[in-house]
Amino acid sequence: MDASQRKKYWRENLRYLAILLIIWFLVSYGFGILLVDELNTIRLGGFKLGFWFAQQGSIYVFVLLIFIYVRLMNKLDKKYGVNE
Repeated sequence: MDASQRKKYWRENLRYLAILLIIWFLVSYGFGILLVDELNTIRLGGFKLGFWFAQQGSIYVFVLLIFIYVRLMNKLDKKYGVNE
């Protein structure tokens, strides 16, 4: 892989990371802290939605984002021919 291909690979990798980290920030900080009062008007399984996001939802989203990142990186590796 030449230098321009490496730059493209890392640019796409960093774009994926930025998007996923923004999603995680919005869910954990936005839903769990900033919008907690508005979300508490909705119930999920008997619990207020704001409380659920603060206690469990952000963790579930984080784990889901890990699996999404792995899938995206596997596709990216195949695209640039650096897969194992």
